[in-house]
Amino acid sequence: MTVLKCIAVDDEPLALKLVETFIDQTPFLQLNCSCDNAVEALSLIREKQPDIVFLDINMPNLTGMELARLLQDQPGPIPKIIFTTAYNHYAIEGYRVNAVDYLLKPFSYEEFLRAANKVLQLTEEAANHIQTVTADDEFIFLKVEYQWVRISLKDILYIESLKDYVKVHLDDAQKSVLSLISLKALEEKLPSAKFMRVHRSFIVSLDKISAITKNSILIGKTEITVGEQYKETFKTIVDKWLK
Repeated sequence: MTVLKCIAVDDEPLALKLVETFIDQTPFLQLNCSCDNAVEALSLIREKQPDIVFLDINMPNLTGMELARLLQDQPGPIPKIIFTTAYNHYAIEGYRVNAVDYLLKPFSYEEFLRAANKVLQLTEEAANHIQTVTADDEFIFLKVEYQWVRISLKDILYIESLKDYVKVHLDDAQKSVLSLISLKALEEKLPSAKFMRVHRSFIVSLDKISAITKNSILIGKTEITVGEQYKETFKTIVDKWLK
């Protein structure tokens, strides 16, 4: 059975205790830790790498929404966010930071479980939508709608994140494909010798890069900005090329 690691964040002790209780009584959830402020939560998320963060929004110093934006820009795994708040006017902002759900206080265990099940479904679908490859493999299978599609690695130009989906851009002779999987999950499966994450929304095929600048990559006519968090790693690769 899939078990999802969780962190609960809320500055209200009773609200935090309720989320902890709901996590404990859900078989596929495991509480890693909890805290009462977003600053501490940021450090814990980087250390523990949870699958889900149950996150209050209105907190002092650093709000839950600000924390969610910071997580979008960090390297490494990005946890799924489920907001827990007493205010309903944050729903649109929650969508912009790719929150899976938005629980309005006071919420029931049924509502909590429904939100947690969304993450479980996304996680299991992602695990079943891709075949692991190595640097010696020449192709990959991705689940596209109701069939497995074979994609040659040499045909991939770059891969773009579209929330819970990825769009695999192929060479000019083929159509791009859309698959229900996170960019992070796909990144972990692809051979690092051939592909690199250069932005929170993009993975590029190193063989397809036609030109580079200090802050961007050109693949054909498409310019892709190198994200701040990925510049140092990309510079290491470029330095090897230019020696």
